[in-house]
This record gives sequence, C-alpha cells and structure tokens, in this order.
Amino acid sequence: MLVVGYGAAGACAAIEAANAGASVIVTDRFGGGGASAKSGGVVYAGGGTRFQKTAGYDDSPEAMYEYLCMEVGDAVERATLREFCDRSVEMIEWLEAHGVEFDSTVPPCKTSYPADGYYLYFSGNETVNEYAGKHPPAPRGHRVKGAGLSGAMLFRALRKSVQAAGARVMTQSSVRRLVLDNKTSAVLGAELWQFDNGSRASKRHRQLSRWAERMYYPAPGISDMLRRRALAVELAEARRLMVRARSGVILSTGGFIFNREMVARHAPKYLRNFRLGTSGCDGSGIRLGQSVGGESARLERVSAWRFINPPLAWARGMIVDTRGARFCNEEVYGAKLGYEMCESHGGKAWLVIDSTIRRDAVREALSGRLWGFQSVPALVLTYLGAKRAGSIEDLARRIGADVTSMRQSWQSYNDAAHSGDDPLGKSRDLLHPLEAPPFYALDISVDKRVFPCAALTLGGLCVDETDGAVKTASGTVPGLYAAGRAAVGIASNHYVSGLALADCIWSGRRAGRSAAASKTQSELKVKAI
Repeated sequence: MLVVGYGAAGACAAIEAANAGASVIVTDRFGGGGASAKSGGVVYAGGGTRFQKTAGYDDSPEAMYEYLCMEVGDAVERATLREFCDRSVEMIEWLEAHGVEFDSTVPPCKTSYPADGYYLYFSGNETVNEYAGKHPPAPRGHRVKGAGLSGAMLFRALRKSVQAAGARVMTQSSVRRLVLDNKTSAVLGAELWQFDNGSRASKRHRQLSRWAERMYYPAPGISDMLRRRALAVELAEARRLMVRARSGVILSTGGFIFNREMVARHAPKYLRNFRLGTSGCDGSGIRLGQSVGGESARLERVSAWRFINPPLAWARGMIVDTRGARFCNEEVYGAKLGYEMCESHGGKAWLVIDSTIRRDAVREALSGRLWGFQSVPALVLTYLGAKRAGSIEDLARRIGADVTSMRQSWQSYNDAAHSGDDPLGKSRDLLHPLEAPPFYALDISVDKRVFPCAALTLGGLCVDETDGAVKTASGTVPGLYAAGRAAVGIASNHYVSGLALADCIWSGRRAGRSAAASKTQSELKVKAI
C-alpha cells in the first residue's frame, strides 16, 4: 500500500494498515508532519472520555451528536456522524495507546487556545445560546499535553508508531501521477519523484522548504519566493520511481489553501486571508484523485478564523460591518465570526469598545497569561490601529460608516445589555453597555498583517463513507482512497477547533483498515526508472 502525504491522516492510515499486515510505504513531498504538526494539537472528542469525567463533565455520544449536527450539517451522512460520536472515546484511547498524552485541566474562562497547563476546553460554540440543545454543554477540545503548540507532539507520537509498525517512510518524495490498469481503471500504483539520499539537491530542497515555512508569517512574499525555488529544484533534480501498490493508494496530502489558482477558482473571497497550513497544502492529492475520475465537493468551503477572545474583554464589545450595522454575536467561536465576515461582509469589520473595555483588555493582554499570538495583536490594535472619538456618531464618521446605522446598532446593543436579552443571542454575562467614552473602533478585517485572519480549506475528494474509497460519478475508483483534508469529511461544513484533526485520525484509520483488507496479497514494489 502507498500512503501519499505524511501528516496525521497519513500516519494513522499507515499505522492501521501496517498493523493489519499490509506492506506500507508512506511518502511526503517534504519532511513529514504537514499542517498537523504545525497545529495546536487539539483533537475534538467527547461522549464521556476519562478526561471529561475527571473534570466533572457528564458528556455522552448523544450530546456530542446533538451539537455536531448543527456544525457538520450535511457534510456527511447522519449515520457516519453518529458512528464518529459513538467511537470518540475509543479514538482517544487509541491515541493514548500510541503514546499521545492528554489531561483534564480546564481553563477558567472561554478562550481560543488554552495556555500551558490547560488541556481540556470548550473549543467550539457549545456554550453559545443558539447552539443549546437538550443536553448540557461539555468541553470536547482535547489538547495534546505538552508545552507550546501541541501539534508537533501529536505527530511525534504517531511517527514513532508508524516506525514501530514497520512502515517505510520516504520523505522529499512527491507523487505526480497515478498509474491505472488499462482494462479495469483500477489504481495500480504511482509515479513518484525523489531525490538521491544525501545529494546536494536534496539538502538544498530541504533548506529552501524549511525557510519558506519559517518566513511565511513575517515575510509572505519572501516565503513564496523560497517555495518556488524549492519546487524548481524538485522539478530539475528529482529522479523518477514507479511504485506498484497492490493494496491501493491513500491520498492524505491536506487541503489547497497554498494553491492560489484553486482558491481563486473555488473560494475567491478568501484570497486575502492568511494561509493556514504548509507548502504541502497545495491541492496535489485532490488533483491526483480528479485526474483518474474522482469527484470533489465543497471546495468553496473555507474556515476563516477571526478570534476576538482573548482578551475576553473584547467579547463584551460590539462588532459592526462597514455600514455600522451589527451582524454577529460577539461570543461565537472565531471560525463562525470569520465565516460571517468573509462570506457576507467583504472580509471587513470593526470591533467597537468603550474606555472600560479597553482598560480591561489591556490589563489582560499585559497579565502574562496569554500566548504572544493573542496578546501582541491586542496591544498593537489598541495602541496603534484604533480609531477614537468622543461620541458614537463621530466614531462612525472616522471609520466611514453610516452614522444613522451605527447609532441604531449602538442603541440597540445598549438596550440589550441593560435588559439582558440580546436579539443575536449573546450571553447575559458578556453584554456590556458601551457608555464610557471615549469610544474606540478596532479594525478586525481579514487583511490586517498584525492580526491575521487565518484560513484553511475544508472540501476535497468525495469518498464512500464506509471505507474512504474515492467516488466517481458512477461508483468508486478501485484501489484509491482519500483521508483528512484531501477528502470531504466531518469537518467539511463548519470548523471548530479540533474537528479537523479528529477527522484526520478518524478518516485516516478508516482508509488504512479498508485498503489493507482490500487485497489478500499486500505487496508493494518500488522500481527506479
């Protein structure tokens, strides 16, 4: 079996397939890890994990399913979602068996990403009124235990298990073409391009790729230039290998946020967003599947992250569009706010606060309890980017909004704060009347370099939800599977923190088991050309 793409989905596929007796090669165009290793390492899980129970929360698969129905929508069949929820506890136990550590410590308040020392949190809209159901909310964001962003630790544990299972890993190896049987159209293997071990070209490619990743946040233009140079080395120096995969090929290469042409074609509203992922998120797996008749869906679905909490004080403010109209409950999960802002308001919005909120937000940002990526943007926007005025009317003029619309939004918001009944459903404890001038407007639009609105793609290849086989217009492609963000899955409608990683683990394991069981003879041969 050949696994193309070595992030969380690819690693889980390789582990399950190898443990089922298949001979497995895992390839990755770079060094492995992908977007999973760069992530926060949050796995969305519930239904009564031992960490939820230790923290005092009585969750159930029914409660998890009830909530996720609202987030997942029709991205997958309800039976698939129900199975995902029913097996969620088992998924966490499986990860633990492979060396992944979790913990039950819960942060004291809602946050976009918990500080070190906290590893279980409300990672979506579970506590927002409009998502309330018959069951009480429960925290389901299981952050891998460790210091800093935990994705690297998650992948480190999975990588050890891949090695222990006996899978062969080939890094700096890209698949450019799938090979089909002329008679049956079944996938027989792939054309793979790899550098000679220890060659100057290999070292140059590795160096350029690493610097492209490191430079993306401070200098995206330079990063893109380095990425193009790495590709040029790859195209000029890699040698071709033919891989015969008797148990099939699994595509687990991630999404396509770094493929500007695909984003422009399918989701142009997100071209200005900060690209969340790695150079490997270029749509290569999706395009490979399409090249052999695989169908794709939901390529227009993108998750844009506009988190305004922390600082928690900001969530007490009022968000308006360029006309000055309030359009979203400010306490919602950042991906919901980002989606509303990008889809319906041109990617532009302002956060309106008063002097009291400003004071509390600054104190929180300077407290030392926040991550740098949370505190620094808050301080910069407050001191260097804010518009200030003594009245709401003057503030509207300063940001180019309609004065009447802004005044109406402000009056309605203050009325809701005093009555405790917000028409947009904001919780009573976060309703704060904006009555202490001066007033401030913070630009939270998508194109703020100091306050990036990160985005990742959610759509991909259509798969049979029983085994992960890539679907065509009339059936499936024999011998071809897809997993993670290269496929449509649990996280392909709306995103909440941890759901994409959980789907990578879920769909990767499914594809690995299915592919390993598809052939009695699980041989894999590599031939140099």
